[in-house]
Amino acid sequence: MSDHDIRDIIAPDLQVLFCGINPGKSSAHTGFHFAHPGNRFWKVIHQAGFTREQLKPEQEQRLLETGCGITMLVERPTVQASELAGNELRDGGERLQQKILRYQPQALAVLGKDAFQKAFRQRKVAWGQQPQTLGETQIWVLPNPSGLNRASLEEMVAAYRQLYEQLSHIA
Repeated sequence: MSDHDIRDIIAPDLQVLFCGINPGKSSAHTGFHFAHPGNRFWKVIHQAGFTREQLKPEQEQRLLETGCGITMLVERPTVQASELAGNELRDGGERLQQKILRYQPQALAVLGKDAFQKAFRQRKVAWGQQPQTLGETQIWVLPNPSGLNRASLEEMVAAYRQLYEQLSHIA
């Protein structure tokens, strides 16, 4: 059992399910996804077009109104994702695949290349849309919005916007 109150924000037929690596200590403390003040998730998804306004972590349930959801690979909170063991990520990847096959969002966006590689046992991975699918679900690898990530806000928004535009063509 987890030592926090963070729960998946998920429903059938979502446009996209964003998959974070694991909760940070701030998220575990508040009970909301991407709650650390330095995390850029809420700003990035707003600027990329997924939300009409920039939501706050405590408004996370409103994501379902936009066709978006959030899950995580590993439930154990850490200060940095690098504290996770490889087997935790692989086990999380297996659970995630089952979740995707059950809910079948149009796209799964895994937020972090290294985490995706370990969770899905992949060696060479490019950013963006992946060649494989899970059922009908496209798989995307996008930059992690953590404040520890060196990518600029503009680079992140551009990467997330590619997914938003791809999904807009499908709808």
